[in-house]
Amino acid sequence: MNINNEIKEKSNETVKLLIEMGLKITSAESCTGGLFAASITSVSGSSGCFEGSFVTYSNEIKHKIINVREETLKKYGAVSEECVLEMSENSRKIMNSDISIAISGIAGPFGGSEDKPVGLVWICLSADGYIKAYKNIFSGNRDDVREKSVCFALDLVLNFIKKC
Repeated sequence: MNINNEIKEKSNETVKLLIEMGLKITSAESCTGGLFAASITSVSGSSGCFEGSFVTYSNEIKHKIINVREETLKKYGAVSEECVLEMSENSRKIMNSDISIAISGIAGPFGGSEDKPVGLVWICLSADGYIKAYKNIFSGNRDDVREKSVCFALDLVLNFIKKC
């Protein structure tokens, strides 16, 4: 199965389960540029579970719009566990959602370093009383990294809500 079909299937299942459980979701995205939100809103009826999304590409906007602390961005950078923890938790609170996904990474082909290579993506799921960030290093071109990030994020949501 190609990744686009996988994203569609997981998005459909995610929306269905969120609606059945009466849960609301939001996202804060950087390297995926709204691709997670687009995958959810591509499903008919997603307004029953999707509150909205923040695409916070620059550090300035991460700070101004979703309250990521300047100290966090200076000390750890945007592509860090600390940043996605704040992105996810803050966006969830701003939107008053049950669940939030945050994604920040280096999709490439440029911008990587020895410490933070191209393909490094931090993804975090936040819910009331729960928050966990995951470090991933995805292979492939820019689109591959972005799509694999969304697929991983959808899996996080599905696994989390199935345990509720």
